[in-house]
Amino acid sequence: MKIEQIYTGCIAHAAYYIENNGEAAIFDPLREVQPYIDRAQKDNAKIKYIFETHFHADFVSGHIDLAKKTAAEIIFGPTAKCGYDCTTAEDNQEYKVGNYTIKVIHTPGHTLESTCYLLTDENGKQHGIITGDTLFIGDVGRPDLAQALVEDLTQDKLAGYLFDSLRNKIMPLSDDLIVYPNHGAGSACGKNMSKETTDTLGNQKKTNYALRADMTKEEFKAELLDGLTPPPAYFPQNVMMNINGYESLDTILKKGDTPLSPKEFEAIANQTEALILDVRNEAEFVKEHIPSSIFIGLHGQFAPWVGALIRDTKQPILLVTPEGLEVETITRLSRVGFDNTLGYLKGGLTAWKSGGFETDTIDSISPEVFASKYENALVVDARKPSEFKAEHVESAVNIPLDYVNEQIAEVPKEDTFFLHCAGGYRSVIMASILKARGYHNMINVEKGMAGIRTTDVPLTAFVCPSTLK
Repeated sequence: MKIEQIYTGCIAHAAYYIENNGEAAIFDPLREVQPYIDRAQKDNAKIKYIFETHFHADFVSGHIDLAKKTAAEIIFGPTAKCGYDCTTAEDNQEYKVGNYTIKVIHTPGHTLESTCYLLTDENGKQHGIITGDTLFIGDVGRPDLAQALVEDLTQDKLAGYLFDSLRNKIMPLSDDLIVYPNHGAGSACGKNMSKETTDTLGNQKKTNYALRADMTKEEFKAELLDGLTPPPAYFPQNVMMNINGYESLDTILKKGDTPLSPKEFEAIANQTEALILDVRNEAEFVKEHIPSSIFIGLHGQFAPWVGALIRDTKQPILLVTPEGLEVETITRLSRVGFDNTLGYLKGGLTAWKSGGFETDTIDSISPEVFASKYENALVVDARKPSEFKAEHVESAVNIPLDYVNEQIAEVPKEDTFFLHCAGGYRSVIMASILKARGYHNMINVEKGMAGIRTTDVPLTAFVCPSTLK
């Protein structure tokens, strides 16, 4: 069977392309749709259907733009209600793409409309199943993202629905089916996803905690809900865009791809209260940046960090980018619903300084210098709690970057402190946020924990009291 996974690592997202006999279908497309159109043209195929597994929370799907450009039909599963032209399929309904058959399998739980698509080849053999956020490799979808959309809907109810969907709809299927999920490791839509992006259903039945045959519904719910962290703030906003519709990406790019002189850039920043977003690498930002700008490097998990740390998708944004990456930056912002880019600084920091404008820096030291100064000093670890528990600098405090907005009161205000993460990316993001809010008492540790481990700084791990003798 001709099926291709189109994986985008920065948001751990998988779209799928299938083609047979001159007809094609796309599953869960990203916002930029031209690559899917180009792929179909390479096969001299017409995109007939756009299948959506659910209303996504972690990205804005490209289904609306793709439908407008190809006249393909948008298909959602049962109970879905769109603010644009789409088809709501029935459970077990079948669609033909060439000689392939796509069967709708309604699997509520992650969301109420969540649907999987069973793929059967031209010989009538069941080949695989596109599972969306119902079933990942090593995990299943979190059941707390759709609560706000339906009155009296709780994560406990959704977890119960997901248990039934998995047991009654997915697990009875053939072990040799290939599972094609919507996300891999790094996505916030689950908590235990594998780095692998496909597997057989049979192996998942053996290895995925959520598919244990002897698990009761209550045990399933307890394990699924344990350790769930709050979803990023942009998730509900993305859901509504996917339900109600959005502006074409072409329009977003036309508005955002606007070069601005330093004077124009500063004027717009003052007039609109735009956030200045610097997407260069952390070393460049540490060395010099526009005062009060926020760093989120394009080379890391850019879009998820933007979504987690910038609260409102309507926030006006001005960009400082490496030359030639302006359109890529605007596109990647749009993937998570940030469509209000007003332009970018033409000529970057070189033009900014030539125009007589000031720059700022972040105090930053090597791991070796940190090793000579850390004793009796305040150390803030910006990594996730799980990383901190596994290993951390003795006496360090954990203020995860994910929750810096909520926990900013815990950041030392007077005394100088050292700030680090795993490799140096997250700590610079956090330092930029703190500087923009008036904190100037932090020193960044380059290379983070990866560098600290090469020194003689003593490290320790959290020990659960229940394990102590």
